[in-house]
Formats: sequence, C-alpha cells, structure tokens
Amino acid sequence: MSEELETNADKILAEAMRMSEKIEADIAQNPKKYRVLTGDRPTGRLHIGHYFGSLKNRVRLSKLGVPTMILIADDYLAAGIEPGENVCIYPHSHVPEANQLMVPFLTLVTKSDLDRNPTVKDEMAKSSIPLNAGMYTYPVHQAVDILFCKGNVVPVGKDQLPHLEIARQIARRFNNKFCKGIEPIFPEPHALLSKTPMIMGLDGSAKMSKSLGNTIMLSATDDETAKAIKKAKTDQDRHITYDPVNRPEVANLLRIISLCTDETPEAIAERIGDGGGGMLKNTLTEALNEHLRPLRTKRAELEKQPELIKKVLNEGVEKAREIASKTLLEVRHVMNMEI
Repeated sequence: MSEELETNADKILAEAMRMSEKIEADIAQNPKKYRVLTGDRPTGRLHIGHYFGSLKNRVRLSKLGVPTMILIADDYLAAGIEPGENVCIYPHSHVPEANQLMVPFLTLVTKSDLDRNPTVKDEMAKSSIPLNAGMYTYPVHQAVDILFCKGNVVPVGKDQLPHLEIARQIARRFNNKFCKGIEPIFPEPHALLSKTPMIMGLDGSAKMSKSLGNTIMLSATDDETAKAIKKAKTDQDRHITYDPVNRPEVANLLRIISLCTDETPEAIAERIGDGGGGMLKNTLTEALNEHLRPLRTKRAELEKQPELIKKVLNEGVEKAREIASKTLLEVRHVMNMEI
C-alpha cells in the first residue's frame, strides 16, 4: 500500500472512530434517531466468534429500541433478538425491490472506486480465474443492502470500513446529483465500531473460522464444547499470565473467559496462576457453557417451532419489501422515471 493510501486509510479510520464514539454516546438517549442494518451470509451455523464479535452487540442495540434491519442468518432469535415493531428479520433474496437500486447505484461508482476496495483486490489476487462481475461489484450490493432501508448505522469491524465508505460515497453522489434543492433521500451511513477484540481460532490461527475447523459452535452441547476446548493451543509455561504479544494463544482463551464473566483477563490469569493450561481450559469450558446456556436452551425450543420461524421471516419480508418499495418510488421520482 502506498504512503498516500495509508494516510487516507488512517484518516477514514480516525473519522470512523470519532463518529462511532459520538453515536454510541447518543444512541441510548435517542434510539429512534438511528436505523441499524446488519446481518451475515447464511453459510452455516454460527460460532462464538460471530456471537462475541457482533451478534451480542446487535442484541444490545435492539434492546435499546434502535430500529434494526437484519439480513438473515440463524441463531439470532436464540441469542435474544425479538422480532417486532423495531426489529425486522428477512432473507435478502426475498426483497427484489431493493435490487432494483443496483443499476442507478452502479452509475455512481467508477472502476477505480471498485479496484481500490480491499475485498475486491484480495479476490483478484488469489483467484486463478477472472473475477466475475457479481464479485467485482460486491461493494455496491452492500451499499444497496444498507441504503434501501435508509440505514444510518452499521455495526462493523475496522476491516469493513472500505465497504461502508463506498456506501457513503454512493449516498452522497446520489443526493448531490438527483436531490438538488430538496430533502436528500439517502443518509450517509456511519460505522458503529466493535470494541470486542478479534476471537482467534482454537488452533492459534489468526481468526476463528468454520473452514479451518477451529471454532466452538453456538449450537454445540456442553460436552462438544469441552472436547473442542481441550484441543485448544496454549504453550509450555505452566504459570498463566495475560500477555497478548508473547502468549497470544493463552491471551485469546483468557479474553473469551472475560467476555463470559465480565472479569478482566488479568484478574482471571492471576486466579488461575500455576494451574496451567488444564485449569485455563476447564475455566473456559465452565464459563462458556454457563454463558451460552440460555441461548442454547432457547435454540432447542425454536427448533421445535418451524412455523414460528416461517412466520417471523414472512413478516420480515413483508416489512422489508414495503420499505424497499417506498424507497424505490422516491428514487424513481427524483430520477424522472415515473410513468
């Protein structure tokens, strides 16, 4: 990355952090001022990295009363998100009206905008076949997901800021081009940055990932959780300390315990002391199973109620399509596309 691009990325991150802190301070007092768009691709069951990294925060925001639009993924209901007036859960593919925004949005981005996107660059670098147009325009699809419902807050990690910046650019360019002298249609969405550190895989790899088999699934039983944790990588030093730089694997397990118990990793390490990796893993097993017990109980109940799940999704689709249709009508009006 060139020095100029690094400087620009630093500026974007600094501004995102400033706005995130400002929104976080205001959102508890004025929840209706914001609309959150969030979600995950339904590529399989969720693991604790998803839960602590994003899902738990989404539950918090919905409980505060923030209007929340959720692209479908499983385990949301079990985690505590309750569909209702403020929460809409829907399968992305069932809202065709939103996808009609792709064409006007594509006219507002350049090839250079897309070429600079880290996800697109990474896919182009590692793929042995030419990148298809769907993947190349993925950041624009994300902008559609955010802007069709006029989402103005998106809970993300730092790695997602470039995607959000394209959504902000599209909103700004659309408003400047088509909304001169009138109320802008689209808000410029801001990031609500996660304060939860990245959860590493149990094998000590950079990130917990289903494809690497180094996860603890939210749907796992107590025994399955214990079995997975027994295989977790630690080190040879029997005295447990919290040292993220020199003992990253041990530090990762301490952080997960901390997320479950609200103790500091340092206090947990001091309590374990010379108990070694065995006591560390036992402490994690007990803490995690206890913390996830309500979620797992609720999940088991919901698995027996498929009609309830269908009802939630159908109602979510109906609400999402209503919102998308209204936005599309506004877009057609300012673009002089009405018949």
